[in-house]
Amino acid sequence: MTFSPPSSPARPVALVTGVGRTVGIGSAIARRLASSGWDVAFTHWTPYDARMDWGVEAGAARATLDALAERGAAAHSVEADLADPASPARIFDEAEERLGPVTALVMAHCESVDSGLLDTTVESFDRHFAVNARATWQLVREFGLRFGGAHGTGRIVALTSDHTVGNLPYGASKGALDRIVLACARELAHLGVSANAVNPGPVDTGWMSRETREECANHTPLGRLGTPEDTADLVDFLCSPRGVWVNGQLLHSDGGISA
Repeated sequence: MTFSPPSSPARPVALVTGVGRTVGIGSAIARRLASSGWDVAFTHWTPYDARMDWGVEAGAARATLDALAERGAAAHSVEADLADPASPARIFDEAEERLGPVTALVMAHCESVDSGLLDTTVESFDRHFAVNARATWQLVREFGLRFGGAHGTGRIVALTSDHTVGNLPYGASKGALDRIVLACARELAHLGVSANAVNPGPVDTGWMSRETREECANHTPLGRLGTPEDTADLVDFLCSPRGVWVNGQLLHSDGGISA
């Protein structure tokens, strides 16, 4: 699906992965970037939401497209399974065809199914690494191979996590994601692309129990849970000209819960 507003001065294009639900972090990031003057392509994968407790949000992609249009952005959504090695190139092809060259790559996608050391299956382990690590590498590779913007304007931002206990494949694959993204700060330096990973801490987008919400809020110095908008504000800054000097960092934006 695509929305194109009336002709106006060119806006840079951001590609945001993992925008499956309007209450999610990815959706908040897409809306914030649109408000800041970006056109936005985004990905979603309905079968993932269907497997999760929260289920599929009917009409979510359309609602996000409408929200981006209200902010003056041209927008395009791509349904894509990032466990498929062919997906990253196809996503970039669609984004470029519909909106133009991508200047910022923001990766908010994930596979996240709880399991520990003793009960994780090989199938689950492999899928987590396919989505969270391999697809991340393929996406940044496509970005690096295609980027032709002015030196210093390119941005890569990925969302990460330090959760591992009881969540082995998710945490381990996010650790791999960190290394891949931080390597971009050096390996894509000739392009003038900055790259950072952001750990937003626990953000309730529908997966927390009441007990988990209370525990997280009680352990956060600011006394509340993080919101998707908290993360979106930081990503927006990193993607802006003001964020150019933040590079090669793993940033904790979690209200102090990790302190």
